[in-house]
Formats: sequence, structure tokens, C-alpha cells
Amino acid sequence: MRNLLAILLLLATFTCKASDVSPIPERHRQINVLSYDFTIDLNDVNDEIRGTAKILLQLAEATDSIRFDLKSVNNGKGMTILGLKAGGKPVPFLHRNDLITLSSAGGKKNDTTLIEITYKGVPGDGLIISKNKYGHRCFFADNWPNRARNWIPCNDHPSDKATVSFQVNAPADYSVIANGELVSDEKDSSGRRITRWQEKNEIPTKVMVIGVADFAVGDAGRVDDIPVSSWVYPEERDNGFYDYGQAALILPWFIGKLGPYPFTKLANVQSKTIFGGMENAGCIFYHEQSVDGKRTSENLLVHEIAHQWFGNSVTERDWAHLWLSEGFATYLTDAWVEMQHGQQAARTLLAKQRAEVIDFHQQQPGRPVIDSMETNYLKLLNANSYQKGGWVLHMLRLKIGEKAFWEGIADYYQRYRGKNAGTGDLQKVMENHAGIALGDFFDQWLRQPDFPNLEVRWKSTPGGLSITVHQLQNTLMKFPLRIAISGAGGTTHVNIPIDSRKVDEEFRLPYIPTSVTIDPDTELLGVWKTTPVK
Repeated sequence: MRNLLAILLLLATFTCKASDVSPIPERHRQINVLSYDFTIDLNDVNDEIRGTAKILLQLAEATDSIRFDLKSVNNGKGMTILGLKAGGKPVPFLHRNDLITLSSAGGKKNDTTLIEITYKGVPGDGLIISKNKYGHRCFFADNWPNRARNWIPCNDHPSDKATVSFQVNAPADYSVIANGELVSDEKDSSGRRITRWQEKNEIPTKVMVIGVADFAVGDAGRVDDIPVSSWVYPEERDNGFYDYGQAALILPWFIGKLGPYPFTKLANVQSKTIFGGMENAGCIFYHEQSVDGKRTSENLLVHEIAHQWFGNSVTERDWAHLWLSEGFATYLTDAWVEMQHGQQAARTLLAKQRAEVIDFHQQQPGRPVIDSMETNYLKLLNANSYQKGGWVLHMLRLKIGEKAFWEGIADYYQRYRGKNAGTGDLQKVMENHAGIALGDFFDQWLRQPDFPNLEVRWKSTPGGLSITVHQLQNTLMKFPLRIAISGAGGTTHVNIPIDSRKVDEEFRLPYIPTSVTIDPDTELLGVWKTTPVK
């Protein structure tokens, strides 16, 4: 039986992984960037930046040409290339429609070459140059999903991860935060501040960033020798240090649950991100209203810290699998709430998230969690990727048990740390820990758009209760339905296996039932209508 199960698991995994593979565009998959080294010059006179990008790459397949993403100039915004070299020599290039094409810089598979690009321009997006809420000028990168191309030349796709260094040359009054470790911070002969950060872990372009502003910087402590710091506007120094200092209390829980923290620091930064929070690797940017001195952004911090493991270190191989980032961060926040504030608080949060999934489904009923049809990736920031993805993990935890779930999640992290993964990769790991095939589970919750829509009718009988459950949604689904049957004699909880359109069950009880509650413990993603029959 064990060998048969292993064969079944292998076949199930192969099938699901094949269906998960969405084609990565050829221009993204042809090259494997090994490292980026950016020098960015900023000024206070205007919004023009000047940059130099040194890109070390390996050809993933034989090709005649190499292409990078970089926004072309349009209505005064975008980048102009001043020079381009491959292997130290100038080469012809074409910069059109937001693509740089080097038509004579290709070669054989596994060939490596160093590309050097000098450029200038005014970013239309990606690098937000503006004033903060106190009227002070600041610069914040905000790359998600593929907006890095607005200010740095790159292979702007999550499947191509690389190390990155940033040298920022800025007026002396600014402080600079970026990914990785601080290499140097000094002033040149003209008094400008030259700051260099280096990230030695491979990360996707979506989380390669700089933040340049007048910051108050606070030390929040060390966790497993990882420095935790707070970078906030000076006007909110005390409140910001207090609020963001909570990160040092959150980090140990994640390390205990998931495994070693993947980066060399955790900086928490008040910023001008367009999102509530942006999980940039090792330096999280939070929206500038996130500080209030009351730690009301606790769940936001938890969510973004979770991304350091899932999203930054283990990165979805394509946008269609975004739930592996956002669903994980959502459910790990739920798990934190359960640990920190109790089971009922977690159930309340899960019920709220369930309502958000239902509302989204009513508006856009045909969209599965794994959505390979959407090309506007900002539209993937929806209740499917976040709340439904989180609910899938919640139901998986209930299905396979605490031990298999948490050991499986930690194993998934260890196997794909610093790499890319798809949904099929997660499924395979979880099957190994659960000892059962999970293909049907993953298919029904992630690869088709429905969730249970139930009509439940029940009737008191002389010896107990009879109940009929109808599935009304388009796709037949299989799941356990937990109900609570109450009466003068107490409350009884029972599980009903739902595996067909109509399920009839009878239960013997020592009392006359007066009410039936569906899903009393918040364990099922679905909707239902319950009707007593006389």
C-alpha cells in the first residue's frame, strides 16, 4: 500500500504541476541575471535621475539578442540611454516600446556577459519622487508588480532573481536605506552623501528598492543576531519607534514556525508607497499614515514580515501563482492573531475574510485563484490572491492536521528558499507530509472559481434530526461540513462528508433539536441557507 500511495502521489503531483506551468515570456526566460549593481544620482533641483547599471547575466538558452525592460520616454517621463557596453565594448542597441534590445550581444547557452548601461530621465512611476506628509522631499522605490523598469534597467519578472547592490549619490541631508548590508556611507569632496548597500541573497526585482529621505533611525534590537530597525519621519520619532518596534516581537514567532530569517536585517520604513505596506526584501516600506503611537498597524507588520519568507525568499514563478505570496502572508497573519489574541479573534478575522471572498466572487464570478488570464497584474491584488488563498491554507491545515501542516510549510520554505516555486511544488511537499493525495483539494479550491453554495434543510424527528444538504454551485465539490445541533438537552457537533450534489443524513440525539448552526467553528469557505422543515 505504501508503494502504491507513493506512485499515486507522484502521478497526482506530475499532473498538477503540468497544469500549473504558465509560459514565461521568451524574453524573460532567455537570460538569467546573476547580479545587478546600480549607481543612482539624485538631486534637489529637479526630478531627473542619472543611473549606471552593471548587469552580470548568464544565457539560459542560445540566443542572438538580449532584451531588458526600461521605460522609454513618453510625455517627458521615462529613461534615455546615454551609453551601453557588453563585455566592456560599446554595442548597438535599440530602445523602443519600453524594451532595450541588444541584437548582437547573444551567444550560446550558459555564456556569461557583463552589460553596462548609463542612462538618465524622470521616472513616471516606480521611483516615487515627492514630498512626504510634512512637506519634505523624499525618494521611495515602489516596484511591485513590474514597475522597477520605470527607473532601473532589468529583467522585470519574478522568475529571474539576482543579487543587487545600490550606490546612491544624494544631497548630504538625506539618509539612504536599501536592501542588504550597509557597505559604506560617506561624503565626497563636494559634500554629497555616497551610500552603498549590498544584498547578497537573490531576490526578484519587485522588492529591489531604495528609500531616501530625512529619517529618524531607531534600533529595535536584535533577533537571532538579525538587527531590527525603524526608519521614520523625524516628526513622528517616538510614535514610529514604538509602533515599528513591534517587529522585534513578531520576528521570533516566524523564525520558530518557518525557519531561519532569510535576510541580514529587518528595517521597517515609513514611506510614500502606494500600498498599505510593501514587503521589500529586508527593508519593508509602510504607508506614511501607518504610525499612530498605538500599534494599530500590528497586523500590517505581521503580513509584511511574513513576506520575507514567502514572496521574497520563496518567490512565485509567475504572477498567476501570486497566492503563494499573498495568501501565505494573509494566513500567517491569521495564525499570529490566533496565537497572540486567541482563537475567537482569529475566527472573527477569518469570517471577515470569508465575506470579502464572497463579495469578490459575486462581482467577478469566473476567476480562480490561479489566474493565468490576467495581464494587468495590479488586478491580482484581490480577495482571491489574499483572502481566498489564506482560506485555502486554513482548510488545508484542518484537513491534514497541525503537525503535517506546519512541518510541511517549514519544509516548503527550506526546499525553495532563495528560489522560485509554483502551486504544484507546494502541493507535492504537503502531500509528502500528509501522506495523502491532495490533487482534488488543490484543484477545487485554486484552479476553478467556485466555492460551496449550500441549501440546508433539517427536521426534528422522534429520535433526533434528519438533514439534507444540496450543493448549488456549478462545480461539484468535496468537503467536510461541520454542524452544531442544539436543543434543551445541549449542543452536539457532527461532521457530514459532502461528496455529491445531495447528501441526506440522520442523527440520533437524546434531546429534541431546536436549531442547527452551519460551520460553528469557522472551518469552511462557503455560503449557505438553512431552513427548518416541519
